[in-house]
Amino acid sequence: MTETQIIPVTADQIPTLVHLARTTFADTFNANTAPADMAAFLDTAYSPEQLTRELNTPGTTFWFITVDGTPAGYLKLNVDGAVTSDVQAKNALELERIYILPAYKHQGLGSKLYAHALKMAKDQHKDTIALGVWEHNEPAKAFYTARGFHKVGEHAFVVGNDPQHDWLMEATM
Repeated sequence: MTETQIIPVTADQIPTLVHLARTTFADTFNANTAPADMAAFLDTAYSPEQLTRELNTPGTTFWFITVDGTPAGYLKLNVDGAVTSDVQAKNALELERIYILPAYKHQGLGSKLYAHALKMAKDQHKDTIALGVWEHNEPAKAFYTARGFHKVGEHAFVVGNDPQHDWLMEATM
């Protein structure tokens, strides 16, 4: 029987976070992104310096989900001043990232991370959970729709020089 835990990411774990962020993002989007655009995005958005800045942002938390002690995925949450400007709801927890390594997909880990986000929203008395999801990521859209999310808008998400489109989705608590 495997043991899963959700633990906060600390500054000394940035190298592990960089590895997970780069690996999971590339796994999700490589098939639809030019190699040069992917490389440029990974080098900037998921550099140790950038992820350290994000980890140190007041209102932002990162969480690893581990399987038998090994990080298998991660979650990034934002509240209050850390919530991105695209979020329309006023008292929202933003679920900015939820990614699972390929070897650990389809084991319910995403659902566990989502349940953790939901608990964090309730603990912080948030009215809404908000997120952005790529318009062509059908599994993720189905996952969120099944949990009561609905589309409230769209925005561009630039990967390298490629302006992709995300759905902005919200669910009330």
